[in-house]
Amino acid sequence: MQEKTNEAVVELRDVCINNESGALLTNVNLTIHQGEFVYLIGKSGAGKTSLLKSLYADQEIERGTAQVCGYDVVNIRRRHIPILRRRIGIIFQSFRLLDDRNVHANLEFVLRATGWIKRNEIEAQIDRTLRAVGLIDKLDAMPTRLSEGERQRVGIARALINNPILLLADEPTGNLDPMTSAETMQLLLDINRNTGTAMLISTHDFMMIDKYPARVVMCEKGTLVDTEQQ
Repeated sequence: MQEKTNEAVVELRDVCINNESGALLTNVNLTIHQGEFVYLIGKSGAGKTSLLKSLYADQEIERGTAQVCGYDVVNIRRRHIPILRRRIGIIFQSFRLLDDRNVHANLEFVLRATGWIKRNEIEAQIDRTLRAVGLIDKLDAMPTRLSEGERQRVGIARALINNPILLLADEPTGNLDPMTSAETMQLLLDINRNTGTAMLISTHDFMMIDKYPARVVMCEKGTLVDTEQQ
């Protein structure tokens, strides 16, 4: 568990993000502190996914300053990007699991790819993470044999496996039924409260925001609006 502090894990100032057509988002200012839970909302095409990608150096920031998990992502060197991404957990709407290997092997693959070597430490980390998401009984299951909700929990486990400082989720409940969506959101909130991991959750699900209220920032009219500051 991370000790909660007031340290900023995301600090964007006057950021501009472009796409093929030109400026997508301009004058973006955003601060997320360690332990915060923040929703990111906006219409399709408004720039939510691009903003998330910019935080883990998968989309270039045209100008401005951006500090994420201790790294300057505007000027980050290529060799430092894998280190940055080990500090960030990413949850995708489409799960992106490796369907040719079981749940244990999916998580082991991530750990070994990010530098874990010792077998006992790998096993302990997988056990701890699967218990956190309530899937320890699915250790040997193949992803194709899991329900949609269980597959998303494996995706959450994969995002958490390296004890990230920041967790980013792009429409994590987009493919789930209402009951499973509620269970997934409750799980994310529980993890946020129990671990102090900051979270930025992109969503179209306003019912979830009403049910689990938290700070909301919105991609609108080519920039980012913090609804708490309106």
